[in-house]
Amino acid sequence: MSELRDVRDLYQDMILEHSKKPRNFRSLPQANRKAEGYNPLCGDHFTVFLQLENDEVKDISFEGSGCAISKASASMMTASLKGKTKSQARELFARFHRLVTSQATEAHDGVDIGKLVVFSGVSEFPVRVKCATLAWHTMLAALEEKSDTVSTE
Repeated sequence: MSELRDVRDLYQDMILEHSKKPRNFRSLPQANRKAEGYNPLCGDHFTVFLQLENDEVKDISFEGSGCAISKASASMMTASLKGKTKSQARELFARFHRLVTSQATEAHDGVDIGKLVVFSGVSEFPVRVKCATLAWHTMLAALEEKSDTVSTE
């Protein structure tokens, strides 16, 4: 039982670290795609910036404010997507979404999603799923050049 608690503490520490010192938290003047996302339930609001070259995410960043889970998720998302193709970004979105909505198996759908596994416990708190996925839905809207603000409602 203490081993499980140790893993959860590690996951919580990683989420807090990314929340306090988010990676890629900045504007991206050379972005050729961007989208806004809003979670009216808790007030999270982010803008995701993408710089695509050919089919590759050359750079990605975000700005805005949100709870620890949403900010950490945005931070880890940007770190995970740099250098990925558009199709790889869509696939990672799908895998992450399955993970946080309890649709993944114990083996996380048999796919290695790296450090993003720290969000596996979010599925136990349905109200927090929207926090964890806001930046991801916003990134997808930017990728697909949708102009409407993404809302979790």
